[in-house]
Amino acid sequence: MKKLTPYLLLVPTFLIIILFIYFPAFNSFKLSFFQESFFGDKSIFVGLDNYIDLFTDSEYYKVLRTTFIYSLSSVGITIFLAFLIAQLLVKNLPGTRIFRTLMFSPYAVSPAISATLWSMMFTPTAGLLSYLFQVIFHIDVDWLTTVPYAMIALIAATVWKMLPFDLIFYIAALQNIPDSILESSLIDGASSWTRMWKIKFPLVTPITFYLFIMNFTTTMFSSFGIIDIMTRGGPLGSTTTMIYRLYLDGFAFQDNGLAAAESVVMFGVMSIITYLYFRFVEKGVHYQ
Repeated sequence: MKKLTPYLLLVPTFLIIILFIYFPAFNSFKLSFFQESFFGDKSIFVGLDNYIDLFTDSEYYKVLRTTFIYSLSSVGITIFLAFLIAQLLVKNLPGTRIFRTLMFSPYAVSPAISATLWSMMFTPTAGLLSYLFQVIFHIDVDWLTTVPYAMIALIAATVWKMLPFDLIFYIAALQNIPDSILESSLIDGASSWTRMWKIKFPLVTPITFYLFIMNFTTTMFSSFGIIDIMTRGGPLGSTTTMIYRLYLDGFAFQDNGLAAAESVVMFGVMSIITYLYFRFVEKGVHYQ
């Protein structure tokens, strides 16, 4: 009985995974080969027609390009800023703990609330950021309805939302760097810039490796709330990503077969990127 106890304890977990992950995934894959009738009373097997319609649509390639621009820009900026800010938050300076708390607070805010806050700040008539850009840079635009400013506003809101998550890991990683390594670099005359990028950053590459995958997954699958509230995929579809296109086809246009095919394509794209990242980038990761 003792040998069976660990497996019995894992049964609830496996049931939840099967019911809420594997079964919906299998159902989506199955649905991608069907097309519902006009009245939704029956499903018609159409084979690969949904995939053919998807990849013969020039607008979908625009969606793919928009997704990569949005995801890679957001992930790159977030990781870069998180690493720089973490350098300050690991120092034992007065008020550091207060600043840490303030920096972590956006992580507790839901995507819908964060998108609402940023929409208000980018409002042309009363938005704080719009006012600052008018005063400092003499830029007077409608951020959320103008190309390419809508994408810039979307990336800014996404970076703000993801930044605390990356900070938590970078602070922990920097605090675990042995003091002897940093002291040796000081004796050798290394500058602060050299210590940051030639010593510290290579030592935290396992964290960077992990954060890239997590952040990319977030921008691919969890960015719907920010996009829907801030831009609704506009203007002219310039901020319509794969997840928002899936929502439009599945819920706005009630084309469940096409939406299911898009979900399969999203899974395939994410799998390919993850494989390539593990295949080529992991070689540069320095594990202690």
